[in-house]
Amino acid sequence: MSKIKIFALGGLNEIGKNMYVIEVDDEIYVFEAGLKYADDKMLGVDYIIPNYDYLINNKNRIRGLFLSHGHDEQMGAIPDIIHDLPDLRIYGTKFTLELLQEELNDENLKANLIELKPHKKIKVGKNYLFPISLSHSVPGSVGYVLYTNDGAIFYTGHFVFDPSMQGSYKTDIGKLAYVGKQGVLCLLSESLYADKVGYTSPKHRSYSYLKEIINKYNSRILINIFQGQFYRMQELFNAVTDADRKIVILGKKLESSLIKAINDGYINFNKSRIGNIHHLDNNSIVIVSDEREKPFSNIKRIVRGYDKFITLNEEDTIVFASPVYDGMERSATNLFDEIAKKGCNLITMSDKNFYSLHASSEDLMLMLNLMQPKYYFPVNGEYRHQVANSDVAKLMGMKEENIILNLNGDVTTFIDGNLVYDNEKIKVDDILIDGKTVGDVGELVIKDREMLGENGIVLVVAIIDKLTKKILSGPEIVTKGFVYVKENNDLINEAEKMALDIIKNNTKVSYIDYNKTKNEIRDKIGKYFYQETESKPIILIMMQEV
Repeated sequence: MSKIKIFALGGLNEIGKNMYVIEVDDEIYVFEAGLKYADDKMLGVDYIIPNYDYLINNKNRIRGLFLSHGHDEQMGAIPDIIHDLPDLRIYGTKFTLELLQEELNDENLKANLIELKPHKKIKVGKNYLFPISLSHSVPGSVGYVLYTNDGAIFYTGHFVFDPSMQGSYKTDIGKLAYVGKQGVLCLLSESLYADKVGYTSPKHRSYSYLKEIINKYNSRILINIFQGQFYRMQELFNAVTDADRKIVILGKKLESSLIKAINDGYINFNKSRIGNIHHLDNNSIVIVSDEREKPFSNIKRIVRGYDKFITLNEEDTIVFASPVYDGMERSATNLFDEIAKKGCNLITMSDKNFYSLHASSEDLMLMLNLMQPKYYFPVNGEYRHQVANSDVAKLMGMKEENIILNLNGDVTTFIDGNLVYDNEKIKVDDILIDGKTVGDVGELVIKDREMLGENGIVLVVAIIDKLTKKILSGPEIVTKGFVYVKENNDLINEAEKMALDIIKNNTKVSYIDYNKTKNEIRDKIGKYFYQETESKPIILIMMQEV
């Protein structure tokens, strides 16, 4: 019999940043290593990943990192993590690892990638894992069965049930039922669409709608889409083929991944229909993808007139074929307003009518029915989604005490196949990624950026003779983002006079305490500015002896 611990370093009470840890006795199995997109309030932050100190401290016990599919929410943190865990063995299906390899190549990184084949059991450490094909928006998606002495643990990743999705998108229901009959100790199932009634299918299908748009507008159409949505890409390509039009793919990264998917048979499309960016015309269909760390970045560049290939005109139609990420609503709304000011046609695919490929309530019920788990662990989603998922399990007859609602860091422990409450917690946190550096941005930095954005900065400059201690220049005040100087000369002059008086008072002796002088200037001028403007700019003071 075994002692099993299950917890999340990310992915609970949030969307993205998925990282789930299963410990079986002394062995650690990690599922996903994803990122989360930074919202509009996180100034200058590109994306967020889980704090993985626990993995670093226990790296000798890790048997592998297992990826369910090739989306950034599942694997976007890997380029950052492998700096600290270079020997980490990363498992995934062929297409998932190919997408990951492209990301690693962009940053000149190497990793130990091990390809898995669906429905082929492998031994990792003392236990066996069994990947099962599931339907999602990217080819090669799998869920993972981890066999233990106390029963199977099944992690679903993201999935839907749709019999029309075949080939590399097909769900193997027979394998799911087989695992369920063997006995499932715990099912970890996604929660994002748990509050949506019915099956996701057919609301995830968009071919007819895209075809209607392409047939309606004979002028240029720009389609903004998340680069990982290969199933929707296939629907778009089908609509383009039926309309007998050509496409242009904007961005080398997007183009290379789509060409590779076509060459490998994951997407069915005639490559002769793909035009060159240098031959754009007013009848082109242009595919624009989001950057992984900066949603809307490419389409923003076009709309704001910074793209060297595309200049918008009033005949253009812009289609947003991907949902707006949580936290990006304000940014999206501002972008939509900019498009409207350009006079372009704007079409947004409503997330109420067109779902992403996540499990709705009936999908979750079917998975529960197939698995028949002893315990149920809703993962992947905000807490309200996890609660909705637990409600689905209750409708299926599961007892409330057998449903696990956790937050990141909460440890669920099973001893001999039974749930034990020990209130153990693992330290969790966010790592904010700014540019190519890791861990260099924290709450204090974000707060400073907010203050700079809201109140601006004031620089006080003075030059003092090193021998005589006389003021040679200044004090002069320079402001950025605080007040318009020409209309506030009196305010600036009064602040300069305050700084001058303080400096004179502190230079009457042979030794000047510059820290004391700077603090006095900062305190007095800060209070004065707040009294006059109700703003609190950041005040920097430069005093130099020459």
